[in-house]
Amino acid sequence: MARLSTRQRFWAQGGGGRAAYDRIRIARNLREIVGVSMAAIVAILITERGSAADDDQAAQLAAICASCHRLDSQDSGIPPITGLSEKRFIGMMQAFKSGERSSDVMRAMARSLSDEEIAVLAHYLAAREQESNRP
Repeated sequence: MARLSTRQRFWAQGGGGRAAYDRIRIARNLREIVGVSMAAIVAILITERGSAADDDQAAQLAAICASCHRLDSQDSGIPPITGLSEKRFIGMMQAFKSGERSSDVMRAMARSLSDEEIAVLAHYLAAREQESNRP
């Protein structure tokens, strides 16, 4: 016995012809598209929520830094920290943390931050400088 296609089985069961079959096929395709779209939206929202949380955390950390360092890149005796590359900022903080660079205040600050917090702060400060340099 020959195997029947989905369309042939549909017609054999009195499915209502090609137009009805096409509507059902379109509905199935739409369900798949909606399912994939919903999964993509959820993934985007999770990613955005993580980015927003990092930005909030970085802004809070930068506010602590701003108690001594100016965030507008103007030098007031204490070196500005905006405009430093992420790599340079992280390297400097690691040097303060290890005692390689001397500053009691900065050593205490660096030791109070996790490596992840330092990385988030470095990204935030580098991005702030790029934003302020835009025309």
